[in-house]
Amino acid sequence: MADDHQKESKPVVVVTGGGRGIGEGVARLMAERGYAVAIIDKDAHVGINVANKISDASGSARFYQADVAIETQVNDAFNRISADFGNIHALSCNAGIQRYGTIITTSEEMWDEVMNVNLKSMFLCSKAAVPHLIKTKGSIVIMSSVQGYATQKNVLAYTTSKHALVGFVRSMALDLAEYGVRVNGVAPGSIRTPMLENTVNMDPNPAKLWKVLDGMHPLGRIGTPREIAEVVAFLASPAASFVTGSMLIADGGLLLPISGTPQEV
Repeated sequence: MADDHQKESKPVVVVTGGGRGIGEGVARLMAERGYAVAIIDKDAHVGINVANKISDASGSARFYQADVAIETQVNDAFNRISADFGNIHALSCNAGIQRYGTIITTSEEMWDEVMNVNLKSMFLCSKAAVPHLIKTKGSIVIMSSVQGYATQKNVLAYTTSKHALVGFVRSMALDLAEYGVRVNGVAPGSIRTPMLENTVNMDPNPAKLWKVLDGMHPLGRIGTPREIAEVVAFLASPAASFVTGSMLIADGGLLLPISGTPQEV
């Protein structure tokens, strides 16, 4: 249990999916920026590891194990975070999974799994956080994707979940504006995360695929978790005090080209 001095000394951010990838990047950067970080992850091993890294760097972090798609576990985690840290000032939702399938090949089980992790978890965590954020006039940052605006083949459930998050951000932002709570989202392009690495490693020629991914982005490369964390940190902070209901696209220009654009000859 944190003492009262610790409860009052730093703003508190809750980071879901904070054990790896973008969530880890957010947790570590927010700690550097002076936040006390409450990391929620289903995987205790990775979550504890990130909390220890933050502590080793003289930051403040605690880990809370929970499946963010299960309401009782989410509510229990937020109750413990409130007891340990006091007020909550920001929520960064990052938990997500990628699954592949079309309307023909996607099973009901796969559909439910993707919707539970990518969409329902955002609803449950936001719902648990809002009573605390109303007290602090805090903020929520939801992690979506460029696939909230466009799509690829064979990603029906994933793209549907990410499109839904755009509407979720806008609707929640409008509802919570009267309480002074801001809600925004981030739509990254390809980011070098364990999830993307697992996908690339499934390809017969991973090295070639990495080059293809780099080439899809006009900046000539994919992004890093730290770069997306910078966007989250801005939106969560008072520096973005007049920003709500926005989706900030951080994609290295991925969505800019029109398919079939004639090449200069």
